[in-house]
Amino acid sequence: MRPWKVALSNRGMEGLRWAFGCGSWQPTRSEWLLAARCVQAEERERIGAFVFARDAKAAMGGRLLIRKLIAEKLKIPWNEIQLERTTKGKPYLANPVLTTIPNFNFNISHHGDYAVLAAEPNLQVGVDIVKTDFPGSSSVAEFFRIMNRQFTDYEWKTIKMAGDEWAQLDMFYRHWALKESFIKAIGIGVGFNLQRIEFHASPLHMQTGQVSKETMMFLDGDQEEAWTFEVQEDISQEPPQFTLLSFNDLISSAIAMAPEDPVHWENFQAKHKKASRQHRMPV
Repeated sequence: MRPWKVALSNRGMEGLRWAFGCGSWQPTRSEWLLAARCVQAEERERIGAFVFARDAKAAMGGRLLIRKLIAEKLKIPWNEIQLERTTKGKPYLANPVLTTIPNFNFNISHHGDYAVLAAEPNLQVGVDIVKTDFPGSSSVAEFFRIMNRQFTDYEWKTIKMAGDEWAQLDMFYRHWALKESFIKAIGIGVGFNLQRIEFHASPLHMQTGQVSKETMMFLDGDQEEAWTFEVQEDISQEPPQFTLLSFNDLISSAIAMAPEDPVHWENFQAKHKKASRQHRMPV
């Protein structure tokens, strides 16, 4: 079993949580061409540059999730939505928004089989999804050695006390997802010292489908009480903290922005079907 972990950092609890099973999505020609018509030109180019089909599907799912959120919650017509990225790479809505419309802060993550979106009205939010798996090119001990500087002594103690190697990896990725979610929430990328933030995970042992909101974070030694951290073990299980959407759900409010171009399907068909086992390293 390879459990999925989703971690969220947020300052509120009234937003929405969506997930799309991009791994199980086997797009037909018409579906992929329609999806390509419903994202901006630079997004199509970015998605087209992926080597592996699974990465292209995940990226496409993420962009459609964002547009669905903005179209349905902010009432901006799909084809008028303008998305840009900050200098740190975080997507944001560039359209002028009326003050009477809630300003949804949103964030997406995709890894393997799922793309997920979390959004909060007027509050910061970050989300990260990761799949526990063994390192593909090194031992667990060597993998931990390489990643040593990403965690505090307290966090490494928690990871090493989790049990056997699998349990340690599971706890490792739980901490990694938590750190990524916070970094994404505050919009800081490369250069942030991850040892400045320390998580006290609770409970230490989670059941499949369980949602925990008990984890605490310390920034430079001080507890950050304003932040809430949610962790869910396996988003495909009940109770669903995330609402799982189908492709038809994703495009239910879509308006095509470009004519159909068969080149996008040919490009997708030419992609490799499986990626080698990889783990995300510090970014």
